Amino acid sequence: MSAENKPLPIIEVLNLKKKYGSINALNGISFSIGKGEIVGFLGPNGAGKSTTLKILSGLIPADSGEAKVCGVDLAEEEGQVRNHIGYLAENNPLPEDLRVIEYLKFRALLKGLEGSRLRERTKVVLEICDLERKISERKIGNLSKGFRQRVGIADALLNEPRLVILDEPTIGLDPQQSAITRKMMERLRGEVSFLLSSHILSEVEACCDRMIILSHGQIVAEGSLYNLQERFVDKTIFEIVALGDKINIQKKVRQIDSSCELLHDDPVETSGKRRFIFATSNRDNKAEDIVKSLVEEPNLRIYEFQITRPDLETIFLRATKENWERSESKNRNMLT
Repeated sequence: MSAENKPLPIIEVLNLKKKYGSINALNGISFSIGKGEIVGFLGPNGAGKSTTLKILSGLIPADSGEAKVCGVDLAEEEGQVRNHIGYLAENNPLPEDLRVIEYLKFRALLKGLEGSRLRERTKVVLEICDLERKISERKIGNLSKGFRQRVGIADALLNEPRLVILDEPTIGLDPQQSAITRKMMERLRGEVSFLLSSHILSEVEACCDRMIILSHGQIVAEGSLYNLQERFVDKTIFEIVALGDKINIQKKVRQIDSSCELLHDDPVETSGKRRFIFATSNRDNKAEDIVKSLVEEPNLRIYEFQITRPDLETIFLRATKENWERSESKNRNMLT
């Protein structure tokens, strides 16, 4: 596809900056999000996540830099951009005295929907967010936090946005309610782009195509989980429970990866089984190749095996550690 015919990114951010007094909330961040992507937006408290989301939603202006949604510059056509966006704030205020269906119809009117279109979209978002008729007739003030979050997401989806921004949508929810939110994103994957800010890293790991990690107003890492594993953690741990000679097992392992290291070798029970734990390179799926070779070895009996790749929490801590330490050092120097 030529550059002329290539579809525009849903989000384009270039050198975005924002200060609150003397504090740099955003220090020149740049990123883009394509059509249909689900992207996790991560960072410690104060990293600049909510500030970025508010700028992209048209709620606050940036000090400098560019931010475009669907090719439209926020600085020039803020009202037009809002037509393409659905936004769920972290603390989403809802009128407690209205019934769910009343609130959604009111919000649809504010977004310019009317007549059959209003009725159709209201019905669709209630179904997508699993707000069955019994719930839709209840007053919002009588709903649990999980159902209130679903009402907020339904509101965000009313005008068929091309981009949905979710700021901590599952915080404080039980696993079942969180799963419904993930199910909603999976259902719309490929049609709608999602920018998801969350402290629940297992949620992000489960549903996002890639992640953007911020620290002190800067992007410190970006990519798919696999890309980030490759960059920040160079070892994969795998273990096997086997009945066999230690020397022969190590020899077989090193035929595939000469640098593979045996970390532990412990007896499991009196039958002679032993648990071997190895560390190998994170590259080229070495762990999978080694385990497959051991399982297929006719002279070796494998009873259990497990491959443990570094999770997003490990990557997050490593990605933000250096930036955090540098910032703390800078602050100490300013005080001395």
